[in-house]
Amino acid sequence: MNKIIGYSRKSTSKQNNADGVEALRQAGCEIVFEEIVSTRKAEKDRPELMKCLSSLRKGDTLKLTSLSRLGRTQREVINRLHELQAEGVNVITLDGLINTEALGKFAPVLIGLLTGLNEVEIELTQERTIQSVEYRRKTGGNLGGRPKTSAKKEKLVLRLREEGESLRSIQEQTGVAVKTIRRIIADNEKVEVAI
Repeated sequence: MNKIIGYSRKSTSKQNNADGVEALRQAGCEIVFEEIVSTRKAEKDRPELMKCLSSLRKGDTLKLTSLSRLGRTQREVINRLHELQAEGVNVITLDGLINTEALGKFAPVLIGLLTGLNEVEIELTQERTIQSVEYRRKTGGNLGGRPKTSAKKEKLVLRLREEGESLRSIQEQTGVAVKTIRRIIADNEKVEVAI
């Protein structure tokens, strides 16, 4: 007999998972796997998702509160949808975005379309990133990392500190962040010790 299995995930312990679990039970799920785990965690670190996926058989239905619960990235979600479809598992989201059971033979077409759109988006993002880096190199723009403090300003910070000024006073006089002032002082002390 085919089962209806639910999976609910929240990202932080501050979020309540009870509403998602209850919604899945109301939607007819016989078994609901739930966990509170960050989306940054790899699949192997999401034990309830792994149990859920391993319990699914051909003809079963997986219900999710939303499609994003299935993976960390768009690509991961689409790949997972494709795998489940190939295994004969129906996927339904409670938000109505996906219902492979209702799509019938059209489901593989939709998943293929989503996969193709995902590939195009990845390529476009890569192209935009390359264009942005090339433009910044040509125009001398910032390529990332922390902005450099000028040598003149670093000397001023060190002189003010030697004169006994507080970090806040140095910040007010130079406009340099306290954290940066501490780094300049620490770097200078390392240089003096090395000499």
